Amino acid sequence: MQIIITMAHNHSSPSLHEQEEYPCPVCHYGKITNMTMMETFSCSFCQHIFTINFERKLLKMIDSQIPLSWLWNGRRWQSDHQTQNNLGLAYILFGLLFIGLPTGIIALGTFIFPPLPESPFAWFTPFWIICTFIAHLFCFLFVVIEYYQWPLGIYLNALKRKVIST
Repeated sequence: MQIIITMAHNHSSPSLHEQEEYPCPVCHYGKITNMTMMETFSCSFCQHIFTINFERKLLKMIDSQIPLSWLWNGRRWQSDHQTQNNLGLAYILFGLLFIGLPTGIIALGTFIFPPLPESPFAWFTPFWIICTFIAHLFCFLFVVIEYYQWPLGIYLNALKRKVIST
């Protein structure tokens, strides 16, 4: 049985200690604790697995495809912008093209071949343009959420529990 020694909400110590628990920088709800018989840490809520470099005060999430990392400032985790692997300009341009190109093609087709004003389905073309934009936007947002491994479902469940408990 593992015993975890914690300082009651006092993480003002600038150094990290193996047997303390720290707030999770991913879900902001659970606590990061040392895993038994391992050199890794895990969150008690979102179950992400981390490694800690105690000298540099650096926390790395190792169960992600990208190396997300945070620095300990003595009170909370701050994003380590030096090692963060952000989406980058090429991915942002691809996302804008993924959202804008199909919407633009449908809008251009509507502009070139407008429906007859007295047609009972004249409302359909603007509706279809809006639906295309929203569908591609949600696809892009889903990919971004999956890329950063943001636990949206877990976060919403945590918010629901917090609202119900108060």
